[in-house]
Amino acid sequence: MPRFCFVIIISFPIILFYIWKVGYIERHAENYTEADRYHVARRAISVMKRNGFIHTDVYGIENLPESGGYVMFPNHQGKYDALGIMSVHDAPCTVVMDKQRSTLPIADQFITLLQGSRLDKTDMKSQLKTMASITNQVKSGRRYIIFPEGGYYHNRNDVKEFLPGAFKCAIKSQSPIIPVALIDSYKPFELNSLKPVTTQVHFLEPIYYEEYKEMTSKEIADLTRNRIISTINKVCSA
Repeated sequence: MPRFCFVIIISFPIILFYIWKVGYIERHAENYTEADRYHVARRAISVMKRNGFIHTDVYGIENLPESGGYVMFPNHQGKYDALGIMSVHDAPCTVVMDKQRSTLPIADQFITLLQGSRLDKTDMKSQLKTMASITNQVKSGRRYIIFPEGGYYHNRNDVKEFLPGAFKCAIKSQSPIIPVALIDSYKPFELNSLKPVTTQVHFLEPIYYEEYKEMTSKEIADLTRNRIISTINKVCSA
């Protein structure tokens, strides 16, 4: 948390600029492509990483499909997770965020800029509508980050159970599922320190529709989770 507060304070003028920038983009949305929006978001993330002494190593870039939509399913460790993924994922992507959290300052502008999805966990009908929208977006070629643990619980490099329902949009869109193993992603905003930290993002081999089409959503969730756990255990025990 000290690092999060430090980054906010030292970056405050830049934050104000990006808040204004997002407002400007929304008022002139017809002039900005998804790639333009993603470029602005990544520039902001880059500033945050530099000011927060955060470095992220990436592995498995070659596993990402070169075209078409897909859904990335990472383990969830903290506030930095989506930012870390986007900082090393060159193609435009977006994220699903809890609606309540997405209304907080900065998070609101971030999800708006990326044209992400806000999931209302208190309204099942709204959830179904949101997931249907994500399915259609992925079919049209968008790339999404969905955290199947449903939240982060200060579990560090331990992985909680995955919610099978999180995989419905990938199943219905018949898109590739990309397991993503995050390692030490909790460190930037959980450790009580301002010392430089390094996190890791591992893009694992895709699980294509042909491989999972006969599986239940629970079996798909377990397969994805087990591949992530296997990678984390292998790296952390090395």
